[in-house]
Amino acid sequence: MTHRPLDEPLRPVRPHPDEAWHRAPEPGQVDPAVLSALLHRHGWQRRGGAAGRYGRWTPPGPGGGGTSLLVPESLAFPDSEDLLGEALVALTRSGTPSAREVLVGLAVPSDEIRWWRDVPPGPADATPWTVEEQLRSAARQTLLAGALATRARAGYYGVRYRRTAAASLDNVLVGSAAGGRHLTAFVPVGTGRPLAVRLHQALYAAREAIDYQRATGGMDAFDGAVEAGVSRELTEALIALVRGTEGARIAVEWAPAAGVPEGCAAPAEAVEFSPGDLPVLREAGARFLREEPSVSVRVTGAVVRMRRSGPRGEGSVRLRVIAGAEVPYVRLALDEEAYRIAGHAHLVGLPVRVHGRLESRGGFRRLTGVSGVVPVQVDEAERDRLMKSLQENLDFFEEACGGD
Repeated sequence: MTHRPLDEPLRPVRPHPDEAWHRAPEPGQVDPAVLSALLHRHGWQRRGGAAGRYGRWTPPGPGGGGTSLLVPESLAFPDSEDLLGEALVALTRSGTPSAREVLVGLAVPSDEIRWWRDVPPGPADATPWTVEEQLRSAARQTLLAGALATRARAGYYGVRYRRTAAASLDNVLVGSAAGGRHLTAFVPVGTGRPLAVRLHQALYAAREAIDYQRATGGMDAFDGAVEAGVSRELTEALIALVRGTEGARIAVEWAPAAGVPEGCAAPAEAVEFSPGDLPVLREAGARFLREEPSVSVRVTGAVVRMRRSGPRGEGSVRLRVIAGAEVPYVRLALDEEAYRIAGHAHLVGLPVRVHGRLESRGGFRRLTGVSGVVPVQVDEAERDRLMKSLQENLDFFEEACGGD
């Protein structure tokens, strides 16, 4: 255990991404038109009100008749801010799930991504908890596929870009999965709109490619769909979403405060997928995996593992990638001389630079055709960190480099 000196200032802590969502906006910060649009989106019904001044909104469902909100048409009237304040308090106190979703949309302007699954009901309309887990897992896979497509266009990513794509989902807020049938993700416009736009385009492209294949038997449309963001990762997400259901839908709804992005439909209709699409999605995923080419790279990485069967001869090395490829680690086979160079570089706290081809087979985790293994100078901080790693694993590396 390590202890921080008492007089050392604390490092700033990054706020939890959920903190912003928990604060209701001030009435003066709310656009009445945005509030009305969000209420309508989430099923609230407008039931009259003074024309040109305010509207009366009631929540969805049979129990909403006793609750209503007065929402002004604009901020032009003296009592507009008071009405907005009362409406926000009522939403905060409401037990209606849609009220929470409206408040989230007001707190941070967000594009909303919705998933629906038509799952057979259980006894007394109950649903096994695993169904909800399946929906959440499929939703995350879908978002991750969209995030990957914002980094680059590829039919198959493997482990490429996965770390940065997953990090981009940190600020996405996901609502509760109602009975495993419905789920909503709120993607902040400021940081996540490219993800929402790419996913919107990819879903429509996937639907069109599936329809083309089912009509003609040809898979050619999937080649062009890659440019729209379709990938093996997206087909696997759709398979996970549809499997075990009678059908599924995904919709992207744009934040009213930010408007509709260029080139996107408004309103965007939900894209539907059925169990009959599963064979096509599986075939497309296999095609993407099979046809994604290997990539020529020059990787700089720190040696984190070395292994060979004897004291001499060729061996295998694992590198933690510092630069040159969007993957965290790669494995490579080295001849005796290159293996010795890699071992000595690690012993003095230096990474190595290698040339090779990043193979798609296995998820872009292996370099083949390796050449030009040379040590690389790094700054003192990185060298100290590498030396610390060596000290923690000294016995392992003495064994791995023995005989040289």
